[in-house]
Amino acid sequence: MGYYDIQQICLNGHRITNNYNSSPEFRRKHCPDCGAETIYKCPECNSNIPGEHHEDGVVVFGFPKSVPTNCTNCGNSFPWAKSKREFSAHASGSLEIDHIQLVEKICSRFHLVAKQLKSRYSDRDTLVINDEYDTQDLLHSLLHIYFDDIRSEEWTPSYAGSCSRVDFLLKQEQIIIEVKKTRESLKTKDVGEQLIIDSQKYRTHPDCKILFCFVYDPDGWIANPRGLENDLNKKDNDFEIKVLIVPKGH
Repeated sequence: MGYYDIQQICLNGHRITNNYNSSPEFRRKHCPDCGAETIYKCPECNSNIPGEHHEDGVVVFGFPKSVPTNCTNCGNSFPWAKSKREFSAHASGSLEIDHIQLVEKICSRFHLVAKQLKSRYSDRDTLVINDEYDTQDLLHSLLHIYFDDIRSEEWTPSYAGSCSRVDFLLKQEQIIIEVKKTRESLKTKDVGEQLIIDSQKYRTHPDCKILFCFVYDPDGWIANPRGLENDLNKKDNDFEIKVLIVPKGH
């Protein structure tokens, strides 16, 4: 009849050994490829993960047993199953792109990019972020990493008898990006008041489902950035406001 040995697998799905019992010298507490912890039992039901099949007196040649995604005893997914499914979906093009997450990623790294631009070989000319227009110029360039159709200075529909321009419209993604750069005359109270007014204006824009407010605060004029973000972040049925203040921790 024979028997199955045990597989040891890291939490990211890399096989360590197919013969946990018969070849203990190959056991590892952490994966040599990624450093993740390893397991040889199902975290849910504590049953062994089947490894190589052995027959007494028989030497078997062939491919090693594949890394399973689900436990054969309880049926629950192993920790690495989710990442495998996401990779397969991405490879097949079926994974939906989170566009607002891409905008957040760009803006969250904005300060690092601005600082790096100050350090150029032989003190060559560069873009120094002195005001809101400089902030918009650099952000516009960075948005092109992920987005093709970026419309700047787009007019909004009339609000309270007047029209205004948005900083950036990602039309296909239905995201408007509003940019603020703090200064001595534009601190917490002023930023909050402006963003509340902006949210009312942009709510009527036919191509806006998400208003993303990027507040660049390199000099630390915002005393409690996370508090201001929490106060202004809001999601209704068909309209969402997201505020990101960068950097934090002055």
